[in-house]
Amino acid sequence: MKVKKVLLPMAAENCYLAINESTNESIIIDPGSAADRVKKMVLDSGTKPVAILLTHGHFDHAGEADTISKEYGIKIYAHEAQEEELKNPSINLTAEMFGSSESYRADVFLKDDEEIELAGLKVKCLFTPGHTPGGCCYYFSDEGVLFTGDTLFCGSVGRTDFTGGSMRQLVNSIADKLLVLPDDTICYPGHDTETTIGFEKVNNIFIAQG
Repeated sequence: MKVKKVLLPMAAENCYLAINESTNESIIIDPGSAADRVKKMVLDSGTKPVAILLTHGHFDHAGEADTISKEYGIKIYAHEAQEEELKNPSINLTAEMFGSSESYRADVFLKDDEEIELAGLKVKCLFTPGHTPGGCCYYFSDEGVLFTGDTLFCGSVGRTDFTGGSMRQLVNSIADKLLVLPDDTICYPGHDTETTIGFEKVNNIFIAQG
C-alpha cells in the first residue's frame, strides 16, 4: 500500500489517500476542506477512489466528505458513534467556530473492531473516543499502517476541551486500542507529521510507557 498526503487549509489538517497499487484503487481519509486539493491529489495519483473514511465528525475532517462522495459516487464510512457528532453543529464545531449549523453525514456506520475490505485492502475500525465521543482510527494490519485522526499525534494527543472531549477517555483509548499494536506500525495523524507506535510509547509525554 502507498500513502499520499495533502495538507488542507481550514485547520492545517491532513487528508490522505491510501492506495492499493495492485488494483489502482484508493481510499480517501478525512477530506475536511478544499475539495479541489483533494481532487487534485486523486487525479495526480491516477487511481480510482472507492470509499471515504472519517476519523471523527469535526468540520476540518468531515467538511467536504459529501462533496467528494458525490464527485466520485462513493460511500462515506464512519464509526457508529460518530452519527450524532456529524449531525450536531455543537459537536462538529461549526456552531462554535462559524456560528453556522452545518450537518454532515455518513453512508455506512461501523462497529468497534469491525473489519471490512475496501480497494482490496483489509481495514479495521478501532473506536478511540476522547477527542470526540465518536472518534476512531483505521488500522490496515497487513500493511502495518494506522490512520489516527486527532486521537494520536507525533509526541502528543488530540485536544479534549471541545464538546464531548475527555482526556481520561482519550488516554485510555490510546492505551487499550493503539499501544497494543506492533511497534513498527506507521501512524498517519490528522495534523502534523507521521510517527510510529514504538516511538510514541517511549517519547509521548501523555502516554509514554517508560
